[in-house]
Amino acid sequence: MRYPENLSPGGMIGFLAPSFGCAAEPYRTAFRHGLERLEGMGYRTLQGPNCYCDNGVGISSSPEKCGAEVMEMFASEADCLISCGGGELMCEILPYVDFERLARLKPKWFMGYSDNTNLTFTLATLADTASVYGPCASAFGMEPLHASVEDAFGILTGRVQTVKSYGTWEKESLKSEEAPCAPYHLTEPLRIRKFRGETELGEAEELRFSGRLLGGCMDCLVNLLGTRFDRTVDFVEKYKEDGIIWFLESCDLNVFGIRRAMWQMEEAGWFRHVKGFLIGRPANGEPMMNLNSCDAVLQVAGRKNVPVLMDVDLGHCPPMMPLVVGSLGEVTAAGNGMTVSMTSL
Repeated sequence: MRYPENLSPGGMIGFLAPSFGCAAEPYRTAFRHGLERLEGMGYRTLQGPNCYCDNGVGISSSPEKCGAEVMEMFASEADCLISCGGGELMCEILPYVDFERLARLKPKWFMGYSDNTNLTFTLATLADTASVYGPCASAFGMEPLHASVEDAFGILTGRVQTVKSYGTWEKESLKSEEAPCAPYHLTEPLRIRKFRGETELGEAEELRFSGRLLGGCMDCLVNLLGTRFDRTVDFVEKYKEDGIIWFLESCDLNVFGIRRAMWQMEEAGWFRHVKGFLIGRPANGEPMMNLNSCDAVLQVAGRKNVPVLMDVDLGHCPPMMPLVVGSLGEVTAAGNGMTVSMTSL
């Protein structure tokens, strides 16, 4: 696994829009405020050509131009890259991304989540290069900055190797065109559910497990499955001695979509050599027809006889623990909290 160099003081942060850009509010103002914050900290910034574009379908511009921007920014003088935002059709840029060239270029951190799974996941599985599944650019514009965003930036600079759950989460956002820099609206207490196989454990019981971190947004992952950009089985076989910790979250998928996605990944062989699962709070996880979001996952994950942590700080219901895709992770879940320590090996 190739690990990028850490962002140094005074280094250059590049921004690109392989999915949505920051053309509309509240993202435009939040992005600009984030740039001001980072420049005020002494960093230089470089904006890709699509950052403020909105002439694409589900992404900032055409797939060809978005793919070209990815290649341009990875070859640029920027020391690390942060995606402007998520979106809907980032998958369509992949034919225009030269992963063989990315594997030859000096690695640099790329960070984003949601639709950016199309790059964070493929950088690991196609270019053997670590990336960060973490917040997008506009998150750096919130006031005050949440600890999870500080942790994400700490990973880029090398100050943070261990992240911890945050205690409360946001059910309804206060961010709007009128309040583009609003902080997370943290009203809900964290309640992690711990399983070993299909057996639920009590809060007092502790779970520890380790493996190589791999995953992202399930909506995107199952879309990649079976395409020419899917070399996941090769990746899990390459790192089978470490085993894989799958971190998974979902956006649009309902509970039946989650269950189908888990079935599909299992049948494709993705869950060979699994050491554990980290499952984020689903954004669309309301129960349907006697199926809840927990059972939707456990139908497959529970049969692996490995630790499964449900409703963790990951994904579309912030805050989210930033995770280094491809790193060796050690997970500890104790009480109603958890930590993930990541090693660059």
